Amino acid sequence: MTTNGAPTTASTAQSNVHVMPAVEMKTLQRERIYRVYLPESYEESNKHYPVLYMHDGQNLFDDATSYVGEWGVDEALNQLASTCDLEMIVVGIDHGDKLRMTELNPYDNERFGEGEGDAYVDFLVNELKPRIDQKFRTLPGREHTAVMGSSMGGLISNHAINRHPQTFGLAGLFSPSYWIAPQILATTEANPALKNTRIYLSTGGKEGESMTEGFNQMAHLLKQHAGPDQWRAQLDADGEHNEAFWNRIFPQAVNFLFKGHCDKKV
Repeated sequence: MTTNGAPTTASTAQSNVHVMPAVEMKTLQRERIYRVYLPESYEESNKHYPVLYMHDGQNLFDDATSYVGEWGVDEALNQLASTCDLEMIVVGIDHGDKLRMTELNPYDNERFGEGEGDAYVDFLVNELKPRIDQKFRTLPGREHTAVMGSSMGGLISNHAINRHPQTFGLAGLFSPSYWIAPQILATTEANPALKNTRIYLSTGGKEGESMTEGFNQMAHLLKQHAGPDQWRAQLDADGEHNEAFWNRIFPQAVNFLFKGHCDKKV
């Protein structure tokens, strides 16, 4: 199929994924679309659900909007719900395209410019989360509120638990770009809530030396300072820096973070 001569891809998002109107990001003086995945049971129940906040929303649910393929978050969670009763709401915030490298970096960078990561995570906590908690049946406590992303999204997820430890009690750090912001290691070590935060850290062995080095440094830090049984660090020998890898590890990551019972299923 083509539109005005440009190829288009049919949407692969499941029916329980909803594209929400753009909201104002007051901290950044811009607007942003976000996407909400609701469990298939949502409309037929009165349950309240944990919430997973994710970045790069265009790449999570739909081949039609993804850059090089989707994560398959909706398909994965629909499957986990049916096989082992693991359910959650997912809020995927679209990335800012050319602004991505500054929005998702908490520190200034000579190559990419002034970091906007503080303002971005403040938007999540002070503007978007209250909206989500008001509009949907959520479990709003930190023990039920996770943040997850890959690459720069992994970096900003790490920053989110450091800057707002009272809000985010769970974090999925996939292929985090520590090479661009090594300062985050010391900040994480100083995080007073680190011992009470569940963390799933994973990087692919085929992502390159700088990625492996950053993974090893953070894994060592978690071993020294995180709470026992509160973290898992996985260097996946076959993992590459792409959505296929993150799709593969997503089910086991959410199962660990939300203390699911899917160990024999994922």
